[in-house]
Amino acid sequence: MYKTTVEVGGMACGMCEAHVNDAVRKALGNVKKVSSSHSKKRTEIISDAPVDEDKLRKAITDTGYDVGKISSVPYEKKRLFGLF
Repeated sequence: MYKTTVEVGGMACGMCEAHVNDAVRKALGNVKKVSSSHSKKRTEIISDAPVDEDKLRKAITDTGYDVGKISSVPYEKKRLFGLF
């Protein structure tokens, strides 16, 4: 799995976060989780495979927001006390 972090400018409220999340889900098929924060000015995506950065950038900019740096790292789901 992969965690992709996107700097997103122009989000001002929870509705803006929802618009970005919906756009990302529609544009990318392999998304497990999407969360945006207008206060942190970023969106985090958990996916099975690396995301297509061009599709991601286009989906967010087409929604009316600015896209800055995009970074992706391997992601491993956190385990509760090593039991699961």
